[in-house]
Amino acid sequence: MSQFEILEKSELTHITVAINQVTSIPCLIDGEIKTEEDWNTKVQFKESVNADNVIVWTYDKPEGITYAVVIAKQDELKAEYDALDYARKRKYPPLNEFAEAYTEKEIGGNSTKWDAYIINYNKVRTENPK
Repeated sequence: MSQFEILEKSELTHITVAINQVTSIPCLIDGEIKTEEDWNTKVQFKESVNADNVIVWTYDKPEGITYAVVIAKQDELKAEYDALDYARKRKYPPLNEFAEAYTEKEIGGNSTKWDAYIINYNKVRTENPK
C-alpha cells in the first residue's frame, strides 16, 4: 500500500511531511506555515539534548533546509497526490463478487451476476479514465 492510499491530501501535503522528506532532524511547528515569516517564527528544530535529557529546540534552521526547499517539496508531494486522483476514484467491485459471479457462470451456467459485475467494472473504468 502506498502512502497516497492511506493519507488524505491535507495530511499528505502538510508541511511536516515535506520537512520530514528533506531532513530527519525533528521539528516543532507552532501553527500554520503560510509565509516565510511563519517559517522563521513558528518552526523550531532539535538542537541538542541537555544534561536533564530534555530536547533543546532552536529557530535556527539546519543548513540547506530553507522555506523555499520545503515549499518545493510540498508542491512536489501535492503534484504526486493529484496525479493519482484517478486511481483513488477507481474503486472496482470487490474480488469476492468477481469470484462468486465467475463461479456461478462457469460452474452453474448462470451469467446474471457475471454480466452485472462486468457492467459495474466497465462503469468504473469509463467514469474514471487514466
